Amino acid sequence: MQSPFRVLLISNSTVHGRGYLDHVEEEIRNFLGHARTILFFPFALHDQDGYAAKAKTRFAAMDYPLKSAHVAANPQKAVDEAEAIFVGGGNTFRLLKALQDLDLLEPIRRKVGSGTPYIGSSAGSNVAGPTIKTTKDMPIVQPSSFDSLGLVPFQISPHYLDPDPTSKHMGETQEERILQFLEENEAPVVGLREGAWLVIEDGLVTLKGVSGARVFRRGHAPVEVLSGSKISELVGAPNAN
Repeated sequence: MQSPFRVLLISNSTVHGRGYLDHVEEEIRNFLGHARTILFFPFALHDQDGYAAKAKTRFAAMDYPLKSAHVAANPQKAVDEAEAIFVGGGNTFRLLKALQDLDLLEPIRRKVGSGTPYIGSSAGSNVAGPTIKTTKDMPIVQPSSFDSLGLVPFQISPHYLDPDPTSKHMGETQEERILQFLEENEAPVVGLREGAWLVIEDGLVTLKGVSGARVFRRGHAPVEVLSGSKISELVGAPNAN
């Protein structure tokens, strides 16, 4: 029997030269299907009203009504009633702290585990992993813990940039920082380039989009993966409960 567990993790909500979510609209439509009551989490940005309005307008253009958790009288009840969840990007530390402060981690985890589709973009993808330790964001607030939703057993590093051999910058590359993470941690890391996303369903993890990704595992050389690749054997099976 196939698991109902379904997750869509997007590296970035906007790619150069295109509008908000334009590059992934077809995937979102296919992923959501007939779901209604999309619950949006705008907590990664300071202007939550503006962010929610932007998301509401974009989803309305796809014929999906969207409500925002930040104006819900009871956010936990709103999670229980949602037919799909969309967690937007911004600052990952601010997002995780808000989810912790509102006691939303376990309700979201339980809801997605029962089959409710989860869409994350950038920071919303970061929090789908076991921790947010591979975010590149500045810790502008302090969550009680780095532990996040743990919907998937691997870490996401959105907006992944390959080392530039012509750069004179002397700081660590993103690859070096991920390798440092693996010196202290076991979870695989998916360096998800802009324009790429992961679809997790039917027990499989599939890379889609146009830009590919790089998978990092402790004790192994990094692996380049292309769009259409099934990467479950590299990163582990989804944590459907």
